[in-house]
Amino acid sequence: MPIAGIVVVVILGLYVINCIKILREYERAVIFRFGHLHGAKGPGIILVFAPMDKMVRVDLRQQALEVPPQDVITRDNVTLKVIAVVYWEVLDADQAVVKVQNYYWQTQQFAQTTLRSVLGEVDLDELLAHRDKLNNRIQTILDQHTSPYGVKVANVEIKQVDLPDSMQRAMAKQAEAEREKRAKIIHAEGEFSASQRLMEAAHILSGEPIAIQLRYLQTLTEIGVEKNTTIIFPLPVDIISAFSDALKRFGGATQGK
Repeated sequence: MPIAGIVVVVILGLYVINCIKILREYERAVIFRFGHLHGAKGPGIILVFAPMDKMVRVDLRQQALEVPPQDVITRDNVTLKVIAVVYWEVLDADQAVVKVQNYYWQTQQFAQTTLRSVLGEVDLDELLAHRDKLNNRIQTILDQHTSPYGVKVANVEIKQVDLPDSMQRAMAKQAEAEREKRAKIIHAEGEFSASQRLMEAAHILSGEPIAIQLRYLQTLTEIGVEKNTTIIFPLPVDIISAFSDALKRFGGATQGK
C-alpha cells in the first residue's frame, strides 16, 4: 500500500474521531450547518462534520445567578444595597443560542434592572415585611422578559438588604420606644386590674367585720415566718373600731354645741 494511501486513511480516521462528540444527559448541542440552524442534538453520541457544522453546547441544568449588590432608592427615599439570587434554566436550547448573543449575560442584566425597578416602587417597611410578595413579582416580570429566548426563571429570592448605619440606629430607637410603650401599657393594665380586685376585696371585707381581723392575723403569720428584725405590736381591731366610734361621737357632740 503506497504511503499516500496510508496518510489519507490516517487523516480520514482522525477526522472521523474528531467528528464524534459525546454529550451528557444535561447538555444539548445546537448545530449550525453552513450557517443555518440545523437543530439541537443530544444527549449521547453525535457527529459534527467540521467545517460545515458548528456546535454550541448548552447546559440545561438549573443555575443560581447571584445579582451583584444594587443601589436601590425606595419610595420613601431610603438608600439600600440589595443582593438577590435568581434561579433559572434553559428550556429551549435553539432559542437561547439564536435569539440573543449571550443568554446568561442578558438574564443577569434583566435581573439587575428589574430588581431596582420593583424595589424602587415600595416603601422600606413593605420591603422588609413582604419579601415573598416582592420575590414573586420580580420572578413574574423576569420570566416575561426571558421566555422569548427560551430561559425559564424558576424563582427569585432577595438574599440580603443592607441598611445605612443612620437608618439602623433610627430603627433601633423606634423598636426601643415601642417596647417601652408596651411595657407601660402592660404595667398600667396591671395596676387597673389590681385596683379592681382591691375594691372587690374591700366590699367583701366591709360586709364581714370578722374577716378583717382574720386577714390581720394572717398578715402577722406571714411576717413572722420571715427571718427579720421587724418588731410588731399586735393591736386588736376592736379597739381601733371603738376608738374611731368614740371620735365620731365626740365630733358630733362638738358640732351640736
